[in-house]
Amino acid sequence: MHTLFHWILSALAVLLTSKIISGFQVSGFFSAMWAAALIGLANIVIWPILMFLTLPINILTLGLFTFVVNGAVLKLCAAILPGFKIDGWLAAILGAIVLSLVNMAFHYLIPGTPIPGTAV
Repeated sequence: MHTLFHWILSALAVLLTSKIISGFQVSGFFSAMWAAALIGLANIVIWPILMFLTLPINILTLGLFTFVVNGAVLKLCAAILPGFKIDGWLAAILGAIVLSLVNMAFHYLIPGTPIPGTAV
């Protein structure tokens, strides 16, 4: 039950991000649910590999290249899902920032839900 609630919160975060960022488009709630699931899976599988491969440039930019990696993961997910579209790299990078902030705000505002990436 907790996982379903977290998934719905993440889908709402994707929808809210699509309302804030102009090039970040989601066709509906079910597309946002699929996008949230695929983004979560990509963050588990693909994100660590990309971070390892881009470690030298990430060190040179003092960690700022992480925003580009997060945007790349979002663009990859948008390329796979039919109801999820991101127009350009700027929308992907800004979307990654806003999505993480909205997700974090949801988990702070709703008591009892752990913040993703923290121990339960």
